Amino acid sequence: MKTTTACLIGLSALLGAALGVQTATAQTAPRTDTVRICDSSGCSDRPRDSATFQGAASDPEAERRLAELTALGEQDPRAAYDLGLRFLRGDGVERNSYQALQWMRKAGDAGHVEAQYALGRIYLMGFEEMGPDPAEAERWLTMAAGKGHKDARQLLPEAAAAKKDERQLYQVREAQRKSWGVWYSSYPYYWTWGPRGWYAR
Repeated sequence: MKTTTACLIGLSALLGAALGVQTATAQTAPRTDTVRICDSSGCSDRPRDSATFQGAASDPEAERRLAELTALGEQDPRAAYDLGLRFLRGDGVERNSYQALQWMRKAGDAGHVEAQYALGRIYLMGFEEMGPDPAEAERWLTMAAGKGHKDARQLLPEAAAAKKDERQLYQVREAQRKSWGVWYSSYPYYWTWGPRGWYAR
């Protein structure tokens, strides 16, 4: 009987330890003023009041360049298109799909054909948190195709079909998804930064 009781007590202690339950005989670990933190630099014990998040340091020069290009973008559709590309790519600015779309629309509304094509693709595929909108895609692609944009002309029937049929939309999205990053990563900018500020190529 003593052996059975001892076994049960031992089994209860093992089970309690496995489940994280403290038994009456277990001692609690003393509280320390440090905590183990793991990040990109590795794991280490740090004071409990350590800051674990540090925002990106602002770069006054980058902010000045962005402000100047933004002012140009308000006047020149090519600069607005460049801003849209930069926000899509995260080039010199934090990646921001909302800002990318706003600047592309500004350029497209001003008649910039590459921006119209870009908007057609974005609305056909959907982008990040934004779902597809085939009717809006068809509108922008029609504008670009009307100005002779060859790729827009080829994509326009797919947008029209996707607008009518959800299954067709899925097929179009799958076909285009494979080449998604190519179109906006390979196009050059119209405006370039130089010693005296932004200049058009």
